[in-house]
Amino acid sequence: MIRIAIIGQSGVIPEEICTIAEEAGAEVAKRGAVLLTGGGSGVMEHASKGAKEAGGLVIGILAGDKTDVANDYLDVPITTGLGFDYRSLILVHSCDAIIMIRGGNGTLGELSAAYMNSKPVVIVETSGGWAAKIKDAAFEGSYLDERRTVEMHYAHSGKAAVKRAFELLDLKRDTVKNTGLTGD
Repeated sequence: MIRIAIIGQSGVIPEEICTIAEEAGAEVAKRGAVLLTGGGSGVMEHASKGAKEAGGLVIGILAGDKTDVANDYLDVPITTGLGFDYRSLILVHSCDAIIMIRGGNGTLGELSAAYMNSKPVVIVETSGGWAAKIKDAAFEGSYLDERRTVEMHYAHSGKAAVKRAFELLDLKRDTVKNTGLTGD
């Protein structure tokens, strides 16, 4: 089963960002994938809402030991008790691809962890925050450094971001199949 993480800004977010996150979450569910988020508010909550309303399975990887901070759309809230830094690493390592919507410093850390672990990433660059700035700051517009570990990709909508994430996963599977390698 494909697991897609949606990362992004927590807290109160503009209505247009809510719409992008809900659209992305719904598209993940419509394609039969599991949605993973940090389980909290903002982008995480709206992506979870979109996936849940589309009949998808929604997992939240929570930073603390309690579920009282979890959004109402999670099917499986996983408490880690590890704080935000380590929770973010669990989220990154538990998914097949990542979609970034808006985001501040925490989201930027998740993006960096995804890059260091060669996870396919699609950034909704029209969503503001770091998602709107990262292309200008990135090496050649597509990498977090000159090692070119994994290319970052960009989309202008939640639906387009999910479509691109699935295309990247198909390419990765084809590469593995054609080289005779197995596993991730």
